[in-house]
Order: sequence, then structure tokens, then C-alpha cells
Amino acid sequence: MRFIFKTDYDQDIRILKHSGYWWSYGILLAVMVATPYVLGSYMQSQLVFVFIYAIVGVALMILTGFTGQASLGHAAFLAIGAYTAGFMQSLGVPFIVYFPLAAVLTGVVGALVGFPALRLHGIYLVIATIAFAFIVEEVLARWESVTHGNEGMRVRTLDLFDIPIPRDSDAFYFLCLLVLVGVSVLALNLLRSPTGRAFIAIRDSETAGKSMGIDLAAYKVKSFAISAAITGMAGVLFAHKMTFISPEMFTLLLSIEFIMVIIIGGAFGVHGAIFGAIFIVMVDPFLTALKDDVPVLVSSIASSLGMAKETATDLRDDLSRIGSAAGLKGAIYGLIIMMFILFEPYGLYGRWLKVKLFFQLFPLYKRATFKRQKTYVKSERNR
Repeated sequence: MRFIFKTDYDQDIRILKHSGYWWSYGILLAVMVATPYVLGSYMQSQLVFVFIYAIVGVALMILTGFTGQASLGHAAFLAIGAYTAGFMQSLGVPFIVYFPLAAVLTGVVGALVGFPALRLHGIYLVIATIAFAFIVEEVLARWESVTHGNEGMRVRTLDLFDIPIPRDSDAFYFLCLLVLVGVSVLALNLLRSPTGRAFIAIRDSETAGKSMGIDLAAYKVKSFAISAAITGMAGVLFAHKMTFISPEMFTLLLSIEFIMVIIIGGAFGVHGAIFGAIFIVMVDPFLTALKDDVPVLVSSIASSLGMAKETATDLRDDLSRIGSAAGLKGAIYGLIIMMFILFEPYGLYGRWLKVKLFFQLFPLYKRATFKRQKTYVKSERNR
């Protein structure tokens, strides 16, 4: 059990609270650096998608987790960043220029979206961001002179200082890892700054925040802009990873996946975005393998139990048709979201904190330590 004796106020806002964090994060970073030389190309590609989804998760964490503003339009911000990269690359602009330019452009668009959303809350804000996502998708499909419309746009190999970095190379893996680490450090520093504390005050109670002199409109717009800018950077990496982008890739389902990242990972810390990204990216190949293997396994078990071969074959075909049914993936995602909201509202990171606390206090833990506390909606807190 570790006891931390604080002797100054700066200890409350340190990113790494004690030396144990240096060891744990150092070991984790060393493992991530060694991963490309140990795992195959498929797992390395999946980890790149984990990094990209985690970057978007950190962006959503700033907007939703820190500021309390819901959004189902981050696929549109990802699309703006991706198409900015494709268009600028076609003009011969180098990566070192269009990467920050995509962040600036997406941040400006995010600020413009934040202005009309100032008076919206809850489900109305969600509807407004969905409408924005549909508008962006329609613009991408109609503005053929820039986006090539529904035909899509080819994105060439990333070129950094005249050095080509293919999407399956170790260099691209390290680039995405570097961006994720930088964005995470930025978010942690933002959280302990006056701006981050204002975000949290707005999330907890807008009435109390306004009474303390916080400019609600300015900080909400700033939160939208920062979140959109980070998502735009992820969009650039996403475009180079996919090498081809089209409006059909940036749909509402992708925005729902981004929301699932912070719901499943935990919406109260940057770590939750990374946990959620790992879950979302890895659950798709798991469901695919499950869809292919379960019918064969059930058919084999049925045959071993004495079922007729024709009946076992029909059972396998029926299960295969169910696994290939349209909308099944969305239904499973919805079920996962409901299960986490009902039984683990703090997400995977919250569960990890409970497990860590259990071993830290063992054998002196109390059962009430892990009892879920009652929460109140904002309208009840203001009474």
C-alpha cells in the first residue's frame, strides 16, 4: 500500500503523481515500441487503428467527458481532416504543412458548430450534431471539384521530409503512436489548467460555473474547437492509413463507434479513451471470427450428440444466415452500450481502478468501497 504525503500545492496538479507512474508508463512505452518487431503485420495494422480511434476518443473526452457536451458528429470532423489531407496532397503541399493545417481548419469548423449549439442541451445538442454530420456528408458527395464526389479520393503514401512512409510500415506505426502520446499529454495538461477546470465546472453545473464568473459561451466554443482540431489530426492519419476515402466511410455509425469508445472505456479520464479504442477495434475481428466459427462449432457439437447430418447442416446454415443479417453489428453495439451503462457506468477504466484499489487495500478493503453511489441529474442537483 502506497501513502503519498503532500507538502505543496503543485503535487495536486502533477501529471505523474509518484515514481511508480514513471516505471509503469515507461514499461508500457517500451512494450509499444517493441511491438512492431514482435507481432505480425495484421496486429500492427490493428494497433494503428487503435491509435487513431484513441486520438478521436481523447478529443471526445475533452468535449463530452470534461465539458459535458454530447456529440454524434465527430465522423464529420474526421472527414474534414481526411479530405483536407487528400486535397492538399493533390496540390503538392507537404505533410508537415497540411497536417497542422487540417487541425486548424477542423478546429475553425468545430468553433462554428459550437456557436449555434450554445443554447442546446442533452438530446437537442445530439440532434444538432447529427444534422451537422449529415450536412458534411452531403457536401462531400456534391462538391465534386474538390472531393471527387461519391467516386472517392485516392490518398497517396505519406511523404515526410522526402521520405516515403507507407501505411503498413513501422515508421507509420510510430508516427501514429507519437501523435497519440502528444495528444494525451496535451489533454492531461489541459485538464489541470484553468481552461480545463472551467470545462469541468461547466460539466458539473453550468449554474455554479456561471456564478463563479466562467464565460459559458466562450468555453463551450473553445471545447468544440479543441475537440474538432484533434479529430482533424486523426482524420489525416486515417486517410493515409486507408489510402482511399469516400463520403460513405464517414457515416453516423462511425460517430456512434466514437461515442462507444468513451462509454465503454470510461468518460472521466484520458485512459478511458485508450481502453475504449482497444475494445472497439478488437471487437470487430472477434465478432467476425465468432460469426465464422460458431456455426461450424455448433454443427460439430450437434453431430457428436447424435443429431442427423442433414439437421446439423441446416442448423449451421441458419446460424450463418443470422450472422450475416443486415444490422446485426449495430444491434450488438447497442446491446454492449446498454450493458455498460447499466452494469459498468464508469467503463473499463473504472473497473481497472476498482481492481487496482482492491489490491492496494487488500486485506483491509471494505465491501462498501465498491458499492455504486447514487447519481443525480442536473435538474435534481439544482433543487
